[in-house]
Amino acid sequence: MRIVLGDDSVLLREGIALLLHDAGHQVVASAGDGPGLVEAVLRERPDLSLVDVRMPPSHTDEGLRAAVEVRRTWPGAAVLVLSQYVEVSYAEDLLGQDPGGSGAGTGRGGQGGTGYLLKDRVADVEDFLAAVQTVADGGTVLDPLVVRQLMDRRRDPLAALTPREREVLEQMAQGRSNAAVAAALHVSLGGVEKHTQRIFAKLGLGEDESAHRRVQAVLRHLRTTG
Repeated sequence: MRIVLGDDSVLLREGIALLLHDAGHQVVASAGDGPGLVEAVLRERPDLSLVDVRMPPSHTDEGLRAAVEVRRTWPGAAVLVLSQYVEVSYAEDLLGQDPGGSGAGTGRGGQGGTGYLLKDRVADVEDFLAAVQTVADGGTVLDPLVVRQLMDRRRDPLAALTPREREVLEQMAQGRSNAAVAAALHVSLGGVEKHTQRIFAKLGLGEDESAHRRVQAVLRHLRTTG
């Protein structure tokens, strides 16, 4: 199959590319940052994209956000995310994307498969290649540790937030305006507003509570972390 790799580590990219080549697959493009990954995937329309969650410049969730953008633009894209750490919110964000669509331009199975694996799993070559095939064929693969945390974690109201959304909420808890948050985190004002709306949505704070949603979000943060 044709595969695009997204990882800022050249050594890891080359190692995975060699492993895939030995299994009969073709790496048609690689990228070291989020925008480059999006461009490569939409240009090449591969059977599968292998994406590292943490990529430049902040090394938090750029790879995941790139994968979500790819899926939003091309619903049939098959994406297997690799991460060094277990982050349940990453799995939820990826799985929360509706693959939709079918037919021409979609994955080998007719719709976009998804997967989330820890990088350590790559060492088990047979299982890793099986996961690659499953996702390319439209299936879903989740690392056992991710499944365990999804099932066992407490009902933390902030558990669904991404690391970036938590940073925005922490800044809000310090009484900063959206403009001040944007300056502190070195992101655009529009980006902060989008993160804020996602925070409200994930915390179940509806539009009818618009006058107090910011206060309620901060209170939930303080109850959880205090």
